[in-house]
Amino acid sequence: MRLFHFSDHPDISRFVPRPPIVAAARPPGLEWLSGPLVWAIEEGRQAMYLFPRDCPRILLWPTQRTTEEDLERWFGRSTARILAHVEWAWFERLRSGRLYRYELPPGPFESIQDAGMWVARETVEPVAMEVIDDLPAALADQGVELRIMSSLTPLKDVWDSSLHASGIRLRNAAGWA
Repeated sequence: MRLFHFSDHPDISRFVPRPPIVAAARPPGLEWLSGPLVWAIEEGRQAMYLFPRDCPRILLWPTQRTTEEDLERWFGRSTARILAHVEWAWFERLRSGRLYRYELPPGPFESIQDAGMWVARETVEPVAMEVIDDLPAALADQGVELRIMSSLTPLKDVWDSSLHASGIRLRNAAGWA
């Protein structure tokens, strides 16, 4: 298994656990996920982080329970593995952005059983770093269809569908309450 951390900083030699900038509400027993941690994403879900850090985005993919109706409604004729929705206001930053993909050793990490995310409670040193300077191409390489919209708000009801929906940095989306 390969785990990655994406950053806009090219010179990270150690990842030290830190609390999230904005803590998410956690169910009882999982409050520790709002504490100091090192976050990583597994290789199969890395497309979620091939975006500028603060870029609001919604990613959708089918699951075993996805209905044909939801697939038709949200994917239409697309054969993409994942759909990624981004606002036009962020497209130039996405198009011209550069990221650094750090590979992390899997040993100290534990899965949080949520969309391929893993956490470590200890300092971790990367085993490799790769520069990604064409984010749209990197997304395409991951089987992602990029959909640019004026606003992400028309997608609010996708969480009521049978697709997996990941909303990241939505606090930065225009009109998102």
